[in-house]
Amino acid sequence: MSITTTDALVLQCFPYGDTSRIVRLLTRDAGVHSAIAKGALRPRSRYAHLEPFAEGSAALYIRDTRDLQTLASFELTRRRHSLGRDLLRFGGASLVAELVLRTASEEAQPALFDVVTTGLDRIAAVETDQVEVNVLAVTWNVIAMLGFTPELDSCIVCGTDMDPARDATFDYTAGGLRCDSCATGLPGRRIPPRARTALAAFCRGTPAPVHTTEGHWRLLSRYLEHHILEGTPLRSLHFLASSLAVG
Repeated sequence: MSITTTDALVLQCFPYGDTSRIVRLLTRDAGVHSAIAKGALRPRSRYAHLEPFAEGSAALYIRDTRDLQTLASFELTRRRHSLGRDLLRFGGASLVAELVLRTASEEAQPALFDVVTTGLDRIAAVETDQVEVNVLAVTWNVIAMLGFTPELDSCIVCGTDMDPARDATFDYTAGGLRCDSCATGLPGRRIPPRARTALAAFCRGTPAPVHTTEGHWRLLSRYLEHHILEGTPLRSLHFLASSLAVG
């Protein structure tokens, strides 16, 4: 057994037995791990601050043969309480956390750690009317960091450069745009140039002005269904869709 000390973000936590808590962590140096915080539910526990989106320095006893590690300590640096005071911010942060839990591994991904933590800070800090586009930008940026960036510049079938001034068909199954020739007779969503520009910006982590976010939420949901979720929906995405009345 070795001990690893690394920056860590709490993605989920839940009770375990009468006195302990299980935490699921995204770490800078060791990827995603589940760990038991022994005694976390006792009065005056040193782990009383373990809650979703808290960030700090975690010391973990890691055994490669175990799925559940042991948390030796957690030195808090940031709480992010403001995410819990707004349903949309909390839903967006939960979507990012659930997406990482569903797809990330125990491989060190420091760039992913930075994208997620800075993204949560943005979701917490932006003005109310900018929360949705920032959630979309952070989520698509995480998707890109995980290696699932959609093809938006050329036809995903034949490789022809796409005309940035024309509508194009987005093929959810293939994971990108089809030119008109390759899209003939096939299902897909027609996406106008402005929406494509916004989606490209989102994948870079940049919030972009959009006429309406409804179509972007639908596209995100369908894309995740085909490329990441494998038939098991994200509860947080369903929550957001219900809250925003996205059909």
